[in-house]
Amino acid sequence: MIRLHHVPQSRSMRALWLLHELAVEFEVVEWPFDKTLRSPEYLALNPAGRVPALELDGRTIWESGAITEVLCERFPATGMGRAPDDPERIDWLIWVHFAETLSQHIATLTQQHIVLREDHMRSPVLMNIEARRAEKCFAAIDARLAGRDYLLDGGFSAADVSVGQAVYMARHFVRTEEFPALQAWYDRITARPGFIASLPIEDADRLYTRDYYEPWEVT
Repeated sequence: MIRLHHVPQSRSMRALWLLHELAVEFEVVEWPFDKTLRSPEYLALNPAGRVPALELDGRTIWESGAITEVLCERFPATGMGRAPDDPERIDWLIWVHFAETLSQHIATLTQQHIVLREDHMRSPVLMNIEARRAEKCFAAIDARLAGRDYLLDGGFSAADVSVGQAVYMARHFVRTEEFPALQAWYDRITARPGFIASLPIEDADRLYTRDYYEPWEVT
């Protein structure tokens, strides 16, 4: 039995997309983006009070990078992972975990734009810094994708899922037009049925209610 604990448009979307790509049977339990994640019931699944949490074979796994590695090792025939003796293993690991580098900047921007509801609580300086840092991550992805269809020469993998989901969130705050290789890759991977299936259903509560949040200028 595989059961994913998920908040729409959060890091757990990374695991949801991967599960769809693996084409395995699984269940999804949706949680709201609120203090329910601090309840004893949820803390028993993830003591940090965050998503994702994945129930697999009688135990719970948390941290999206760990979930990605475990699932790809559990289902190697899908080609979503790279075995320890594969020449692309190191690059696969780098990009799977680079997703979290970008996600950290986006978590700060999400807090500043969305979680902090009053203007006086927000920091234009911090918002500007984090947006620039996210752009630097975009530049690194764009450079990697120059002349490539996917992050690895061996083809689409969980590395593309992990980084692609982070870019999905980042695009709410940072434009991609200046990064043509990244944009072409993003268009390619988000046309996949697995990505589309991981999006919130039409009437679901959403973390992001706009496609793009205008940056704050430092005055």
